[in-house]
Amino acid sequence: MTDRDAQEIVFEIAGMDCAECARGIERGVARLDGVQSCSLSYETARLRVQGAITREEIIARVRELGYDVAPEGVQEGTNTRPQASAFIQFLLARRDTALAALGGLLILPGLLFHELLPVAGVASPFPDALVDGLSIAAMAVAGLPVFRSAWRALILNREIGVNALMSIAAVGAVIIGAYTEAGLVMVLFAVGEALEGYTMHRARNAIRSLMSVAPNEATVLRPCIDCRSHLGQEGYTGGPCPFCGLEEQRVPVSDLRIGETVIVKPGERIAMDGIIISGASSVNQAPITGESAPVDKDVGDAVFAGSINGPGALSIEVGRLAADNTISRVIRMVEEAQEQRAPTQRFVDRFAKVYTPVVALIAALVAVLPPALFGAPFLNPDPHTQGWLYRALELLVVACPCALVISTPVSLISAIANGARNGVLFKGGAHVETLSRVRAIAFDKTGTLTTGRPTVVRVRSARCATDGHEPCEPCDDMLALATAIERRSEHPLARAVVERADQSGLGNKYPAAQIVTALAGRGITGSVNGREVVIGSHAFFENAIPHAPHCDEAQAASRAGHTPLMIGADGQYLGYIAVADAARPGSRQALAELRSDGIAALVMLTGDTLATAHHIGEQVGVTEVRANLLPQEKVEAVRALRRQYGPVAMVGDGINDAPALAAADVGIAMGGGTAQAAETADVALMADDLRQLPFALRLSRAAMRVIHANIGLSVGVKLAFFAVVLLGFGTMWMAVLADVGVSLLVTLNGLRLLAFSSARQPH
Repeated sequence: MTDRDAQEIVFEIAGMDCAECARGIERGVARLDGVQSCSLSYETARLRVQGAITREEIIARVRELGYDVAPEGVQEGTNTRPQASAFIQFLLARRDTALAALGGLLILPGLLFHELLPVAGVASPFPDALVDGLSIAAMAVAGLPVFRSAWRALILNREIGVNALMSIAAVGAVIIGAYTEAGLVMVLFAVGEALEGYTMHRARNAIRSLMSVAPNEATVLRPCIDCRSHLGQEGYTGGPCPFCGLEEQRVPVSDLRIGETVIVKPGERIAMDGIIISGASSVNQAPITGESAPVDKDVGDAVFAGSINGPGALSIEVGRLAADNTISRVIRMVEEAQEQRAPTQRFVDRFAKVYTPVVALIAALVAVLPPALFGAPFLNPDPHTQGWLYRALELLVVACPCALVISTPVSLISAIANGARNGVLFKGGAHVETLSRVRAIAFDKTGTLTTGRPTVVRVRSARCATDGHEPCEPCDDMLALATAIERRSEHPLARAVVERADQSGLGNKYPAAQIVTALAGRGITGSVNGREVVIGSHAFFENAIPHAPHCDEAQAASRAGHTPLMIGADGQYLGYIAVADAARPGSRQALAELRSDGIAALVMLTGDTLATAHHIGEQVGVTEVRANLLPQEKVEAVRALRRQYGPVAMVGDGINDAPALAAADVGIAMGGGTAQAAETADVALMADDLRQLPFALRLSRAAMRVIHANIGLSVGVKLAFFAVVLLGFGTMWMAVLADVGVSLLVTLNGLRLLAFSSARQPH
């Protein structure tokens, strides 16, 4: 592929302070020859360009528009300073925002001696010409980036944006002699833009701060290279030392390779995703999965980078490179999610696109029509009366849509970032909005409402002298015999039998079976020490091997939600082993919280038998059970729930759940589920804990409450100031101060979602 071939190129844009900036860059780049598609997410500052165009041409256009491109792989880091000093540092870091700060100093005399002190009857000790000159200088200095941006948008994009409105208002104020107001308008607008950029910068970095939980270095076992102590011995001339063997070395995590062994000491953070190959410990996975309680880990268990090791030392085989570990993938998923706009946000963006030119037209009519039709004053005839030109200029200032445009993205970013830090991954703002409207949730059974790991609950030999709950020799012998067959099977029920035998020390009593044959849908057979052993379902044994002593017990076990595995040898019935999939800890609590949150229907959709489904359903507290469903029937069930209740969420973990997850309005995947389910889902719970689901629901509802409140406040203040302006009671600097104030309020209100925790699930 040549540099001019069609391709997608991604950039990190620097210097954006508002959503209007993003739209201007997007439209400016889209006008370049060869660009097929162009999208710039203000939320992530990431520009994606598709087409036959070079990086250099795109970078040149971005700089021509007054912005810049961050070097590849470089992102602004988080700032740990107090917020006030951090904002000052942010303000002084760039030329444009530093000019706003300088303009703020220059406008102080005009603000004091022409606006504030005259109200108290205090006269200015300085000549009016000096104060007015400083005010004009403040307007010119702070407004230089605004004027330049307005001109470039007009020339390159052929559009009138917010910067153009503010430029017209400021210049118009100078023309009519309102010098201090001209300077105040531009300074307040520029500082407000900088403040908006700073708060969005904080929101963007909220998720990137996850990177700080993983250490930068790790202790790895590697051979000693070019060992000076042994050079020359027995022909050793360099390279890996044959005498030293492996030794501990501290290396950057970026140097680790898959398959290497890292050592994690007690209390250390785990540097890489991997599998424990020696040692046992409890691991705090809260930074990744949101689980508050440490999780016991042993040989063979997976661990995540960023988790905190407990009291035991661990040897871990590296399973992923640093760029592909869990934290990196979470950050990539969340940043991609931030680029997907919610319906409310798309509506606000479309509204703002037509709002600005319409308001400019209205302002022109306000300036011209009253003087032309009613003889009203065009300019200010005396200090106590506002002319309609002044009111039109005020209207331009009031019309700035910054507060409205910023109200939605900052809230969604904050909600998505908070969810990620608590083990809930929203894959887009649209899914945050949709989940908030859900009134029915469907659940898969196995692996979702249950642990998905069947366990043996009873071993009952036909020769058992007890009730089957206490171990006895005939029961132990039958369990060992069954294990010889089940070792050759990959079925989850077979693994349950083998695990029980191994725990009881019976796993190796008989050699593994020979000539093992699966009986599709019925069971399995094999030869053990010359005996023909068969393990099958109760229905199969009813037609194959008499089992009268336990027929009623097997039926009772089925009604209780257990699966009886009937066992026979050489045509004789030996007994049965009852296996059950236990309800997942916390499922009942999670569903109870969902009901209290107003979810009308909690429905189990399962391919299991009705008896087993009802048994689990009663344990966890679903409102309805639908059993014996094929994957397509689950899809139909989801559609039926939507027709009855409206938006529906589906929670699942398996391959057979993927169609239903895709059919639901919101698909939610369990953390321990299959890759197919996680890829299909709209929301992923990082931990195998349904108690994260009520938190996700409440967070989404809180986000939408904040968004609606922000939009209401933004529009309400606009309408109020429209009335004030038209009645002649306002001033331009009060109008822009109100807009900046509302922008700050809606931004801070959105940032509150970063700390949303009232619904954190207890453990």
